[in-house]
Formats: sequence, C-alpha cells, structure tokens
Amino acid sequence: MNAQAKLALVLAVLAAPVIGQVRITPGPEKIAVEIGGKPFTEFRVAGTDVAKPYLHPLRAASGTYVTRMWPMENVAEEAKDQKDHLHQRGLWFAIEKVNGLDFWNNEASYTTPNRGKIVLKKLGAVKSGKKSGSIAATFDWTDLKGAPALREDRAMTFYDDAKLRTIDFDITLTAIVKTTLGDSKDSGFALRIRPVLQEDHGSGHITNSDGLETEKQTWGKPANWCDYSGEIAGEKLGIAILDNPLNPSHPVRWHVRAYGLFGANPFGLSAFTNDKSRSGDINLEAGKTLRFRYRVVIHLGDAQTADIEAMWKKYAGGK
Repeated sequence: MNAQAKLALVLAVLAAPVIGQVRITPGPEKIAVEIGGKPFTEFRVAGTDVAKPYLHPLRAASGTYVTRMWPMENVAEEAKDQKDHLHQRGLWFAIEKVNGLDFWNNEASYTTPNRGKIVLKKLGAVKSGKKSGSIAATFDWTDLKGAPALREDRAMTFYDDAKLRTIDFDITLTAIVKTTLGDSKDSGFALRIRPVLQEDHGSGHITNSDGLETEKQTWGKPANWCDYSGEIAGEKLGIAILDNPLNPSHPVRWHVRAYGLFGANPFGLSAFTNDKSRSGDINLEAGKTLRFRYRVVIHLGDAQTADIEAMWKKYAGGK
C-alpha cells in the first residue's frame, strides 16, 4: 500500500465514530462492519493476497454466513467441497477484458502475464450511524507495472434492519486512457455462494424477476433482479442482487451458476447469446465515466416469501 493510502487509513481510524447501530472500523488492510453489535462483513482492500477489493464474509441478520469461506479461511463444512476458482472471493466487482488486461482472473498466485490489479489509492469518508453506515474509497485499475487504465470511485452504504442485511453499491469507473471494456461472461458485480446453498449439491434455488428458475433457465438472461435462496441448518434464507434501472445495459444479464457463482454482468452479450454479430463492448474515451449501482439484500425465506419484486420496485423508485 502506498504512503498516501496508509495515511488515509490512519486518519479514518481517528475520525471514525465509536457509537452507532452500524459501526464501521478501518484497519490497515481491511475495514470491519458491525450491525447491531454483531459482525456483518469486512471490506478487504489491501494485502499480499488482495488482487481486487472484496467483502468477506456476508452474513444474514441471524449471523449465519452466506458466502464461501475458502480461500480466505478453511472451515470444516467446506473440507470436502471442490476448491475451484481461487479468484472468486466473497463479493467483488471486476472485468475480465480491459484493454487486454484481466481484472477478474487475477489472483496474485496466477502466472498469466496480462492480469491486472485493483489497488487502493485513497480511503474516503468512513461513517458509522444509528440506521446506516458507509465507506467511500478510490482504486486504480493497473497493469502489473502499476500503470492505471481506470479509476474506480466506490461508495457502499450498509443498513440496519432486524430481519434484513442490505448494502447499496455505487461504483463509477473513469477512463485514464482510451479504454475498451470487453464482452465477456466473466465480468461485473458478483459473489460466491456458501457451498451448502449451491444449486448443484446444496439446497440452493435460483429465481429471477421474470419467474425463470435454475441455472439452465436464468444463465445469461436479462432480468431486473436475481435471487439465490436455500436452507442452512434449518434456517431458510437467501441473497438477492437488484439491478438499478439507470445502469448501463439494464436489465442486466446474469452469470449465475449451479456451482455457486452469482453475478450481474453488463458486459456480456455475445458471450451469453452466442451471437458474434452482437457485442457487449463498452468504449470510453479518456476522462469519460461509467456508473453502476446495485443493491444486495440478504433475506429470510425465498424470493417469493421475501417479496424481492417489491424490494426491486422500491429500489427502482429511488428508495
């Protein structure tokens, strides 16, 4: 981490409120989020194994975690599960094709020469509060020599609720140089489901806003929202991702898999339709911006009992 980023973290620690129902506490490599006195998640922003920022783990209001622990942690429950896709850590935002650089498959241990790295440039305001808390941060999307192609300005807002865990994401990409964000299935806003919630060998069930179900029906299809629900030790719960109607390529196409990948991909078109005459490429001149907004809701029950459709309509209406 550079000196400027370290200084910003120190200042944020000194300025952070110590009270509040949503309490956010910065550290040198991760920022902890507590809701109602219980751990909710950590925002991992730096460290030898952080090639892109991510949230880990995500928990329901009950405290039950809903995202995969590996490779950040080894837990007994996941001991027999296949250890695949090392780069799918918690919840992240990344793009596979940015001027030939890969920010998706970009683990520090990988040897591909074109992998990029998303590096913390500045930690902005970190606020705790009675009903909500927020984190603002700026990242550089660089090649392995440190030359940036994009700047990312991100704001995340965490809300307190007795039954729900809700996060709003507001991400703006600014082109440092003329940039092409390429059509690919491995891009966008995504998370990795806890194995017991997977569709293939867990209790998981995938549903979207058009009533389609399972990976077979929902993969690559556009929808306002998508939900991945199941049961953990008798607790019925799920995760929904809501696509903002002002986002590029709305309604977004969903890169959602039975093995546990769950993502909203605004860059995939030919990759999902297998129509090479169509392209999901987005071109940005230097200085131009692209803004993405998403809401993540960890809820009780399934998509129907939680009424995710009503949640999306509220979100789409700016509430």
